[in-house]
Amino acid sequence: MLSINIICIGKIKEDYLKSAINEYSKRLSKYCNLKLIELPDEKLPEKINDSIINDIKNKECAKIKEHIKKDSYTICLDLKGKQYTSVEFSKQIDNIALNFNSTVNFIIGGTLGLTDDLLSISNEKICFSKMTFPHQLIRIFLLEQIFRAFKISKGETYHW
Repeated sequence: MLSINIICIGKIKEDYLKSAINEYSKRLSKYCNLKLIELPDEKLPEKINDSIINDIKNKECAKIKEHIKKDSYTICLDLKGKQYTSVEFSKQIDNIALNFNSTVNFIIGGTLGLTDDLLSISNEKICFSKMTFPHQLIRIFLLEQIFRAFKISKGETYHW
């Protein structure tokens, strides 16, 4: 069974978001071994500059890298990444499972994003939209799309 790790910066505090995450996690348990790894975010100071931004991104991405196993397939969520339809995304998940590895990491950075270094070691980058969404909602979008991908792959009914 495919293992999927969602490695993200920041913790979900709102109960309604936790509820949605728990629901999709429960649904996905039929299709994969899902692990949600929430890492603490770095606090943003009142005054910020490029040096502080780089320092925060480096610290957060170092925490993420500690959870990436060497032989896993890593996908970073990034505004410059490839956009998939749900069917294309389903086919890509199948392709990764068949041809690469049994573990897939999805990386969701903090408020300031990911470092170029982390982006460069990922196997691919994907983008849900050119619009900006709160990181908490992206987790739910990602879980839903992973669930949808498995439903499509298995030929099971789901909202198209």
